[in-house]
Amino acid sequence: MALRPLGFEHLAAVLDLGHRVYDTDAMPYTGWSLTAVAGHLDAPNSACLVTLDGDRVAGFVLGSLSFEQRADWGYLEWIAVDPDYQGRKVASRLVQECCARLAEAGAVCVVTDVERRNTASAELMRRNGFTERATVSLFVRPLAEPAPADGATARDTAASRRHFTRAAERIR
Repeated sequence: MALRPLGFEHLAAVLDLGHRVYDTDAMPYTGWSLTAVAGHLDAPNSACLVTLDGDRVAGFVLGSLSFEQRADWGYLEWIAVDPDYQGRKVASRLVQECCARLAEAGAVCVVTDVERRNTASAELMRRNGFTERATVSLFVRPLAEPAPADGATARDTAASRRHFTRAAERIR
């Protein structure tokens, strides 16, 4: 399998894979938009990569140089491996190359976040030199009444997910 820089030709497969692998109900901000992923293509010092098996995207990682207010910290933002390729060190190779590229670009450390119940990803990060430094809880306050049990239409959760994604992108 070949490791390549993320390109325009990979965008659809990356978005599809990310949406298949991540549970956006557990962490709503794990869903990404085309705009958010494509924005990484314009970034200098790209640490965004795909692992290809022929033309098939077996995995990807999105990394950027800067985290919050720290321009010297890299951020491993999103990583996914197709279930058919899990257990073959695809994710470790992506993490290692992403971190190496961020270091070359001037990062003094790399941060990432992992949902508490995602023990496989937590173990992947530990195996690749990450240690837990902070725990953050996502607090949610529902503002709408629960959907009626009689089958009436619930509010548009896709619209709220798009709003949350756009808000998260502005924070970055």
